[in-house]
Amino acid sequence: MEQRLKKVIIHSDGGCDPNPGLGGWGAVLEYGPRRRELSGYALAATNNRMEMQAAIEALRALKECCEVAFYTDSEYLKNGIALWVPAWKRNGWKAKTKKPVKNVDLWKALDALASQHKVSWHWIRGHSGHPQNERCDQLATNAIQCARKNHSPEELARALDELQSLHLDDVRNGSDLAAETFVSLR
Repeated sequence: MEQRLKKVIIHSDGGCDPNPGLGGWGAVLEYGPRRRELSGYALAATNNRMEMQAAIEALRALKECCEVAFYTDSEYLKNGIALWVPAWKRNGWKAKTKKPVKNVDLWKALDALASQHKVSWHWIRGHSGHPQNERCDQLATNAIQCARKNHSPEELARALDELQSLHLDDVRNGSDLAAETFVSLR
């Protein structure tokens, strides 16, 4: 007998101020009448990394296999996971240019989490008045503000200097600075 999967709707958003710089992300998960909001920040990241981190944390929050309708305003995230990842995996995580895929640590994590669920990926226009997308944007913005309150300008400048000295597509031990400085606010 086939198991019926719980149907979950997820919206996510991420961003940086400036880009690259202090990053924040937010996600809203809905299961029937239940709603859960998640957010967090990284002392130094890029917009794309924060979009991906939001998706990773949202999927990580699911405790069992679910049918997920996932909404993002990031074409990079939607196209990356739905279209590009299969080719990258076949090519040893190399892009068409034969160079390593940027943000490969997060793509691998997202791919592993998404494979545990039945996910349909959807793009929606950002900042167009969609309530859940607007809430995710607010959660990400609030996370950035929280980070600014909890970290000195010197700490943020140091993190950004370190980020800029790294090549984001050069993965060290499956991780990089943005992942190491990540803070979840939940």
